[in-house]
Amino acid sequence: MEILKEKIREELYGFDGRIGLAIEIEDAGNFYIDSEEVFRSASLIKIPILLAGLGRHKIGELDVEQLIPISKENRAGGSGILYALSDQLSLTVKDLMTLMIIVSDNTATNILIDLLGMDKINAFIKEIGFEHTKLNRKMMDFAAIEKGIDNFTNSREMIHSLKLLNEINDVIGITGPPIAYHALRHQQFRDKLPAMVNLEKITVVNKTGELPSVEHDCAIFEYQGRKGYIAVLTDSVIDQNEAKQIIRNIGKHISDFFIRTHKNLLE
Repeated sequence: MEILKEKIREELYGFDGRIGLAIEIEDAGNFYIDSEEVFRSASLIKIPILLAGLGRHKIGELDVEQLIPISKENRAGGSGILYALSDQLSLTVKDLMTLMIIVSDNTATNILIDLLGMDKINAFIKEIGFEHTKLNRKMMDFAAIEKGIDNFTNSREMIHSLKLLNEINDVIGITGPPIAYHALRHQQFRDKLPAMVNLEKITVVNKTGELPSVEHDCAIFEYQGRKGYIAVLTDSVIDQNEAKQIIRNIGKHISDFFIRTHKNLLE
């Protein structure tokens, strides 16, 4: 893993911004750079919201097949499609979860926040051991942003979130991981960690986040049954294209590592 670490350090040399990185690869080890540093979460906060919803489903407090009316008053702009659809619309909770992830739908997210309760989401996040991930506002709440109210997380807690979503566990049970993986697998925003990966060989499921001066991505890489969890968070970015390209390059280095080390294991 030392070669991978060195390549990533080279990528970050001279980067004009702040970065938090966490990588955990099965049978290889971990690599962290300022992974406990807290960042504005942007749309990465939708991963813990999904976790909270699936946690409630696991204990029988939420029916993911329940139909929820999508009222015109609840619709939010920005990412997503629900704001543009017909007025008479209802979707299941599971479909709202899926839209929240695959197109980062802000309307779906806000409806789920109302359904689950912001305080209860934060209580759940704290209960599962997250100290730095906090949901403090809805999506597209510009009044809150102007007051300095925002959502926060760090790279280490993001990969912990991905692990919980990807594995059968006491938090989301048996039924949660298939719902989560279905949503992550159909992710439409693939221009960061997966962008330079040969996706015919390596499976990558991910969730991005972005705001002005902020570029994030977190992902699960899988090759020949071996998994890796990656989160790259950046802010104070002057050139967002540069930040995106660095994240793409990190994804490529990780995919090269998977293929190279798999060959070594076979020799």
